[in-house]
Amino acid sequence: MFKLLKTDSGARRGELSTPHGAVQTPAFMNVATQGAIKGGLDAADLRAAGCQIALANTYHLHLRPGDELIRGLGGLHRFMAWELPILTDSGGFQIFSLSGLRKLTEEGALFASHVDGRRVFMSPEDSVRIQSNLGGDIAMALDECVGIPAEYTYMKDSCDRTYRWLSRCRDELSRLNGSGNAVNPGQALFGINQGATFLDLRVGHMRRIAELELPGYAIGGLAVGETHEEMYGIIEAVTEHMPSGRPRYLMGVGTPRNILESVARGIDMFDCVMPARNGRHGHLFTWGGVMNLNNEKYASDPAPVDDSCACAVCRTYSRAYLRHLFKAGEALALRLAVTHNLWFYNELMSRLRAAIDAGEFAAFRREHSERLSLRV
Repeated sequence: MFKLLKTDSGARRGELSTPHGAVQTPAFMNVATQGAIKGGLDAADLRAAGCQIALANTYHLHLRPGDELIRGLGGLHRFMAWELPILTDSGGFQIFSLSGLRKLTEEGALFASHVDGRRVFMSPEDSVRIQSNLGGDIAMALDECVGIPAEYTYMKDSCDRTYRWLSRCRDELSRLNGSGNAVNPGQALFGINQGATFLDLRVGHMRRIAELELPGYAIGGLAVGETHEEMYGIIEAVTEHMPSGRPRYLMGVGTPRNILESVARGIDMFDCVMPARNGRHGHLFTWGGVMNLNNEKYASDPAPVDDSCACAVCRTYSRAYLRHLFKAGEALALRLAVTHNLWFYNELMSRLRAAIDAGEFAAFRREHSERLSLRV
């Protein structure tokens, strides 16, 4: 399902094939947690922004509207009118983010629903069955995401449990795909590496899950409290032990500079809420750095957000108009800002792929890495 096409200065250029089409990597997955991008964008908007693959969340869609309902309506692709690939997260991140509302055992996680307080139990098998009902192209194994800093002994036990859960997820998805009534019988399972900031745990866990010969592998449990330098060190240590012929996914990361630096360390796939979340607060990404449209200096600025950007927002509207929309509380502000940010992230990935294809990744990195994190 993955073809490695070229490498350049540590960066990888590949193609990920799925039942709903191919994804050119490095790729950014746009986060549609509940089947939609926050900010009022629909599937047509995502296609126009260059989105190749969407990410949706197992836990949230299980609670509302329900995975059985989505299955009955033909699966998540049909439900959200998105014909391109979908990856579904397992619910493992909610084990971290909803730690005050859940209890963890060997069998799985017991949640108190953040929607209505009802008790929801999710085992590895439950997570895979929900994802099978949704019918995404890539399912993620249920894991435990542990906040940083973490206690070594606890993290070691957690890695062992995550490995056991992964084996159970693999067996259950194999059963469901072969049952004859799966929404997407070509659904693939990715395993997730954990270990907090302990390099011996990270490497040992990666070696163990690589032996399962899964279609793809992710690095989880980062961007949850460590420094950027710690994150990069972990990526370098783990990718050395990731199968070169499988896609490598860095979960929940991150800023444009984080993405560029992680591509330099051999990562193929990314997801992050940042372009949508920051856009909804007036923070826009540009090739000169990050712009805060709430600043007074943009009140009468006739320029587009980014002179070098070809998105519909930059071709049509001024900084002054966008700032006015935010100050007036207009919903259009959110839509336009998120549209620009998603375009920017996907354009960044497109330029990264072109640089690797041309053998110019190192020069691209030197030119853009620091600039992308500047405050305009």
